[in-house]
Amino acid sequence: MSTQPTGSNPSQAVPIRIFDTTLRDGEQSPGASLHFQEKLEIARQLEALGVDVIEAGFPITSQGDFDAVHAIAAEIRGPIIAGLSRCVPRDIARAGEAVKGGSRPRIHVFCATSKIHREHKLRKAIEEIIRISVEAVKQAREYVADVEFSPEDGSRTELNVLVDVVAAVVEAGATTINIPDTVGYAVPAEYGHIFKYVREKLPDLDRKGIILSAHCHNDLGLAVANSLAAVQNGARQVECTINGIGERAGNAALEEVVMALRTRADYFGGYKTNINSKRIFPLSRMVSTLTGLHVQRNKAIVGENAFAHESGIHQDGMLKERSTYEIMDPREIGLPESKLVLGKHSGRHAFRERVVHLGYGVDEAIVEKAFEAFKALADKKKDVYDEDIEALLDQMMESERQLWEIVRFQVNSGTNMIATATVVLRDTTGTELMDAATGDGPIDALYSAIQRITGVSAALEDYQTRAVTAGKEAQGEVTIRISHNGKSVKGRGLSTDVIEAAGRAYLGAINRIKSADRKAADAAAATNGAAARTGGTP
Repeated sequence: MSTQPTGSNPSQAVPIRIFDTTLRDGEQSPGASLHFQEKLEIARQLEALGVDVIEAGFPITSQGDFDAVHAIAAEIRGPIIAGLSRCVPRDIARAGEAVKGGSRPRIHVFCATSKIHREHKLRKAIEEIIRISVEAVKQAREYVADVEFSPEDGSRTELNVLVDVVAAVVEAGATTINIPDTVGYAVPAEYGHIFKYVREKLPDLDRKGIILSAHCHNDLGLAVANSLAAVQNGARQVECTINGIGERAGNAALEEVVMALRTRADYFGGYKTNINSKRIFPLSRMVSTLTGLHVQRNKAIVGENAFAHESGIHQDGMLKERSTYEIMDPREIGLPESKLVLGKHSGRHAFRERVVHLGYGVDEAIVEKAFEAFKALADKKKDVYDEDIEALLDQMMESERQLWEIVRFQVNSGTNMIATATVVLRDTTGTELMDAATGDGPIDALYSAIQRITGVSAALEDYQTRAVTAGKEAQGEVTIRISHNGKSVKGRGLSTDVIEAAGRAYLGAINRIKSADRKAADAAAATNGAAARTGGTP
């Protein structure tokens, strides 16, 4: 059975669907969490990037995930919008409601099929698993015409079992079959053979136009290689994430899959994607900033060093002919060849143009607030770089829901003295409150004073600081995680003063806590009010 296209004529190229799961599998990365507005903005940029499918979330897991999937399905009209679901009736119903109203909705259902999962997790026979899977697909088809099925841990499932499962769910109405390497165990030749084997045993898949999909994890560093092997053996959809983020060691990186197919067109000559590669780098930076998962410097395609050359021999070769040491033009992925430096004399027009260039599509009101913050920053440091602007925009998006803001603070600390902090905060009514506290160092004192004013007591779980840009005038970014009533909340703050950045990060986390408490109280009041009107109990 031939799976490798012949020739490299673009008009004859086989389209490969790019299924992005940054908002679902990517957000499952330890330490990564995105709020509603951030998810919506990433979805907008994924649409602009040209992805074919956006897996927007796992609706049953939380109200926030449901709301995000529902909003994305309602707004994004180009790509297919998918919601993930277990083979559980209430999960499927929730996913169906979440994608309802979308122009191209999909429900993605999964059930474990490998021997180790059957025996130790599900404790069910394969016949029972097939029955559950078939019923799930049929239920999903009641909500949408486009249903994807994944035999979880497919790469470790016996081939004969895999064929039986796939045949059954296709007969039940599945339109896409994803065979995931859930734990990153497969190697390319082995993983490619799975697709070849399934297609040989089930020739009706091709005749019916059933799409086979690859979903690979990177536990052995082979996610991209495995995905490409699957394509060569009949997969026509690749599931991946921006920057390769995801569970454990992550997923196949979208940018690496796309650029491998494009750069090595001499080898993968018969395949094409709809990706606008010039939007890859800006979106990579946005995802990194919003999730707090920094891209390693030597990361392929989008790492800081990917198009950097230090060796004298390499530099000499680059000056004579770029292709001696670069296999891709950085402009192909939207990487500017030089940094645009903005300063205090820059106007709104230049700032707005830079925001658009960086890939943001935020509201004008947020851009205006960010511009004012940019002008204040430009007075403190000589040069303002792209990273500064991205950080400011992220902070503006975060501050849209702030309940408290820092008006001013003063910290006294030194050798052989007790650190003290005096803080003035302003609430949403405009009222300013001041308090002071002592602590084991200036930041501890600052946090104690903030706790006294807000009335929120929290335990600091994690504290990280870094310079956003280079130089002695660089902005400092502080990222923290605090625990309150059993919940872990993240906060991020920016300033040229690292203590101020620490205060902003802590207050940002407290604002999240207070916002959540306020929403819960409003929901409870609404429920009690409804019960009172009907004479029932909540």
